Amino acid sequence: MKWMDILLGRTRPVASSVEALFSISTAQISLAAALEITPTGRAGITFKPVEASDFDAAENELKGLLQITAKESHTESGIVRDRYNYAWVLLQDKDFEPLVAALHMTSVTLRDHGFEEQLLAAVFQFCDTHGRKIYWIYNYKRGFFYPFVPLSDQKRDNAFELRLRALMEKEMPIEPELERWYPMWDLPLAEARDR
Repeated sequence: MKWMDILLGRTRPVASSVEALFSISTAQISLAAALEITPTGRAGITFKPVEASDFDAAENELKGLLQITAKESHTESGIVRDRYNYAWVLLQDKDFEPLVAALHMTSVTLRDHGFEEQLLAAVFQFCDTHGRKIYWIYNYKRGFFYPFVPLSDQKRDNAFELRLRALMEKEMPIEPELERWYPMWDLPLAEARDR
């Protein structure tokens, strides 16, 4: 923090680490072993697009990199906008490791182009043996993961989310402040068709 920020009482957001995304790779093994929760092969990253030629160049580079990734690892991808006009890079791969790597590459590409502040969240979709969708969300502004288990009528299973936190807090950086476990309704990756 700069001394002017201290004098004026300004605070900066927590510096996130895109490297923390890789902790989900080992965490998914524990989820499968302890609760029979497995990845669906779908993930996404959302960011706030800006109207600038630099951003257009970053988005074009990202599309090119995702095409190369698709050829090498068979990770399918697409870029869509949600109803709030946030951009989503949607990824799908039956193998979890390439999915995490592609999401990490997306984060790094946007960060390297100077758009780290535009990164909002990375979302990984999981499923239990009953077909219930479970999401692990990485908040770029905070640098932490948290679980999100939606129910019908825009309600969530808070008890199960707390159980997931207790199980995973030694494996991945978990958001300690529960009020920052923001729900993400109508996720575009929830609508993706099965392979």
